[in-house]
Order: sequence, then structure tokens, then C-alpha cells
Amino acid sequence: MTSNKWISLLSILVVVILHAAPIHGLVGSDDQKTFNGGGDSERIAKMVKLEMAKRNVTQQRRNLGYFSCGTGNPIDDCWRCDPHWHDNRKQLADCGIGFGRNAIGGRDGRYYVVTDPSDDDAVNPRPGTLRHAVIQDEPLWIIFERDMVITLKQELIMNSFKTIDGRGANVHIAYGACITIQFISHVIIHGLHIHDCIPTGNAMVRSSPSHYGWRTMADGDAVSIFGSSHVWVDHNSLSHSADGLVDAVMGSTALTISNNYFTNHNEVMLLGHSDSYVKDKLMQVTIAFNHFGENLVQRMPRCRHGYFHVVNNDYTHWEMYAVGGSAAPTINSQGNRFLAPFNPFAKEVTRRAETNEDWKDWNWRSDGDLMLNGAYFVQSGAGASASYARASSLGAKPSTLVGSMTTNAGALLCYPGSQC
Repeated sequence: MTSNKWISLLSILVVVILHAAPIHGLVGSDDQKTFNGGGDSERIAKMVKLEMAKRNVTQQRRNLGYFSCGTGNPIDDCWRCDPHWHDNRKQLADCGIGFGRNAIGGRDGRYYVVTDPSDDDAVNPRPGTLRHAVIQDEPLWIIFERDMVITLKQELIMNSFKTIDGRGANVHIAYGACITIQFISHVIIHGLHIHDCIPTGNAMVRSSPSHYGWRTMADGDAVSIFGSSHVWVDHNSLSHSADGLVDAVMGSTALTISNNYFTNHNEVMLLGHSDSYVKDKLMQVTIAFNHFGENLVQRMPRCRHGYFHVVNNDYTHWEMYAVGGSAAPTINSQGNRFLAPFNPFAKEVTRRAETNEDWKDWNWRSDGDLMLNGAYFVQSGAGASASYARASSLGAKPSTLVGSMTTNAGALLCYPGSQC
């Protein structure tokens, strides 16, 4: 792209941002709406350039017939066809699927507009910041005034009944701590770029208006779900973090992980705390319409104890394995597309962790999956469909439709007044 075209592109983006209709809700004071420093400006410019490159590829795929308003993806078909999505943001809360379908987030609350990307004080966060928004006791639907990079000093510890909705802005949570969902319920995380998360801790952090406490060192997960329920993580782009991209442990359940784009990471997703933590036997998780992309190694997901519905995902890269587990989880794999790597020793989709148990009794099945380039799934356990009732959360579409249903996985570029 020539420099003149790049300048024109940035000008257009600035006009769109400045003329976007404001959504009235909770906002910070006027002096908190100023752009914060040149560092963010340079980062956003680079990220916008990368996003536009991705958008060009997406447009090419649309021109080839990959995309129409109705893709067969039930989440996207529920809201993305509406050119007035900007005025009907909360419709998203009624579009959930799978075990996390009842997560309402901040649907019944006010809008909170994040105007300030800073995170200077984890105990007394400034109004207008993301941290100030997520700790409130009331339900809130959190949106962003403009593009921003938020570098968190400490874990972002959320309160119940919150939606973080990045649509309409290019929002990155990056280069610091990331999101912690601990002992709460009804959370929706949508439309964010979450990457380069690092371990933080040994510090005081506020979790509500009335409580703050000492946090030990965190692992550096992009999204950590700990003892929580009714959580929906949808249409995010996740990569490059110190530990997992999405980890759910300690009795978490009623979760849906959908439409996300995972790249450039080793241990992608851990579901279940440990082989000895039997409370995770109640865990139910839906993993649907995600794209597991370039430079991934393993754990897509790695499961323990519970019930896991892996449905209509696109697996285009793995180095060791895609779906694994231990401690007798039930894994129901339906309608996925598995493209094996060229390595002849990594063709198997599945991996049972070293265990003294007889894994042949574990209920793992592949139903309607498309196996490409020599991929194969080692099944085990009972063949009867009744054995998978607790690991079934929605009807699987044919694996031949996975390409169209996952083409737009990850954070979307959405503009007011047009379909997202």
C-alpha cells in the first residue's frame, strides 16, 4: 500500500470514529476523553494496518462466495445481518448457543462507555477506564469510545453481569495482565483482541466497589475462568500469552467458547483444574465455530472430568495434537474440520495424557467430522448416543459448511449503519 493510500485510509477511519453516534450511558469526565500519548497512536496505527490486511483477505473470500448474510452460523445469523446493530447492541445477549447460552452479561443494565485506556491504579481505578467499569456491582454493557490499546498493570478482575463489547472500535488488551473471571456469573466477552498477556501479581487489586485484596502471581492467561458459570467468550482474536488463551477451572460450568480466532500459541485451552479435582465432573463447555489457526501446538482443548461439546470448528494447524484430555472426560466431537499437519507423526487429532486409567472406557466420539491430510480421531467408550446426552448442546451442521461458518472468526470490523 502506498503512503498516500495509507494516509487516506487513516483519514477515513478517523472520520468514521469522530462521526459515530454516541451511546449515552456512564462515561468518564471530559478531561478523561483525550487521547493518551503517542505510544498508543503508533500501536493502533500498526494494528489498524494489520486489521485492514485481514479485512482485504475476508473481502476476497466473500467475493468467492464464502460469505452471505445467512452463513448457517446461528450466532452470527442472529445479529450480524442487522445494519442497525449499533443501536441494538444488547440483541447479542439473546443470540447465545450451547451450554453458555443463558449468559446475559449486562443486558439488563446501562451502557458504560470506556473513554480512557489507562490503568494507573488497580485499587482506585479512574472513572472512564475499563477497570472501573468491570468492578461495578450493577449490570453494565461496556463499550468503547474509540480504538485503544489497554495495557493492564494487574489482572482485570470482573464482577457479575457484565458485557465487554468491542464492536465498532479496534480494542486490544495487550502487553500486560489480562482478564480474570473468578467466582462470578453472567459474563459476555465479545469483539476484543487479547494478546501478549504476561504474569502479574503480588499486588492489591480491586474486585468490587467495596472490596480489594492481595493477589498472588497470576499465570498470564488471556481469559481465566475460575469457579464461574454462565460465561460466553465470542468473536475474539487471541494469541501470544504466557500460559493459556482460555482456561476454565475449579468447577466452572455453563460455558460457551465460540467464533474466536486462536493463533501463535502453545497450550491453547485448558478445561479442568487437575485430575484430582473432582468438582470439575459437573463442567459443561461448548466449543463452537472457532478457527484454530497458524502456529498452534496443542490443547484445543485439553479436558478433564466434565462434558465437552466440540462442534463445527475449523482446525487448520496443530503441531502435537488438537483435542486431548485426562481423568475420563466425555468429548463429543461433531461436524469439525481437521486438517492434519504434514508431520507424519502428528496426524492424530486426539491425545490421552499419561494415566493409570484404562482410557478405552472414556467416552470420546467423532461424529461427522471431516478428516483431511491424513488426520484421524481415536474414539473410545460407549458408542450409544445416549452416553453423550450431557455433552450435547446444539445441533451440529455438516462439516462441509465449516468454512463459511468460521470465515469471520475473531474480532470483527464493524461500522455503524452497515452489516457487521
